[in-house]
Amino acid sequence: MTTRVRERSATYEDLMQVPEHMVAEIIGGELYAWPRPAGPHARFASALGMDVGSAYDRGRGGPGGWWILFQPELHLQNHVIVPDLAGWRRERLPELPQNHVFLVAPDWICEVLSPSTARVDRVKKLPIYAAHGVDHVWIVDPIVQTVEILRLVDDKWAVHGVFGGDDDMRAAPFEEVEIDLASIWGPATPITQ
Repeated sequence: MTTRVRERSATYEDLMQVPEHMVAEIIGGELYAWPRPAGPHARFASALGMDVGSAYDRGRGGPGGWWILFQPELHLQNHVIVPDLAGWRRERLPELPQNHVFLVAPDWICEVLSPSTARVDRVKKLPIYAAHGVDHVWIVDPIVQTVEILRLVDDKWAVHGVFGGDDDMRAAPFEEVEIDLASIWGPATPITQ
């Protein structure tokens, strides 16, 4: 369930009033709030974060040089956005902020779709990410088991690959490490209409 406040532009104080068991964001002056991710969503984000984070954040089996974080709070002008995963090249963000507020746009974002967030992730957030120069976005649908790789080209999103099912994935900006999608989807989930 998504809740929106439309009477006036939402403030950070409005966001702070949302119960802790929900994820809240301010996008285009509107407050959005939804429950924490369901099992398939949380499973994929966690497993992907472990694979990418190990190689790129910690440098285990990969080049390192990145910060990979779960659900960071991005403050991009008047927007407060919480992607499922985000990554910064350390040359652009040498040190993590000491609080929970990230003012530098990530180099990579991964949004894991759920029925309550899919439209906002695609329609509202993607233009904001483009406007702030995020170079790479992965859009994951854990129900149909697909990963869409988007790259910012001339201020527009271009599809640079689509992976799914039991594919072994090498995708920008993390091409050096192969990601075994079958191992991170978890048990097969039946597709329902």
